Amino acid sequence: MRLFRTRGYEETTVDDIAAAAGVGRRTFFRYFPSKEDAISPDHEVGLARSRRCSPPPIPPSRRRCSSCERARTVFQLYADDPELSVERFRLTHEVAALRDRESARVDHYRRLFTRRLRERFAGEPDGDLRAAVTGAAVVAAHNLALRAWLASGGRPDQLDDCRARFRKVVDMLPGEPAREEPALQGVTERLEAAVARLERRA
Repeated sequence: MRLFRTRGYEETTVDDIAAAAGVGRRTFFRYFPSKEDAISPDHEVGLARSRRCSPPPIPPSRRRCSSCERARTVFQLYADDPELSVERFRLTHEVAALRDRESARVDHYRRLFTRRLRERFAGEPDGDLRAAVTGAAVVAAHNLALRAWLASGGRPDQLDDCRARFRKVVDMLPGEPAREEPALQGVTERLEAAVARLERRA
């Protein structure tokens, strides 16, 4: 990112990056297929975290929330290093090739969420349709909240507001309003609060 900032993205070569890192060209390509992939290497980590994320058992009326839990693991990747995340965000918006690559990465998350939701909605009326619409809605809401936070400078004091904005998507998703059994009332809210506390400690 320092080289891109001082020399410009197009003017910076793979050899420049390798030399600045103190490694050879072959070593660079062992880690990244291309210069573009070196911009946001965390995407593979984000996808892996999302695959591993297994929300606790929830009633059918709350199944639409499972992808929200996975999306929060991705949000945390950016929150771990706000300054670097903001730089990446700005560069991605300046370079057309990076914008296209970012769009393709986002679609990977949508497909992952949709696939997991399809498993959860299996056997239910219009399960495939609900999974597709819900997966797309979660990704759209996540991107809206995340980009608003990055565009404002990635300020830590605004992070909770962005997370709260993302959580609003649950109320907008298709499906019947949640009707939890008395014994389960408040469980989801407590789980969400616990996740938020763990995220802040991370």
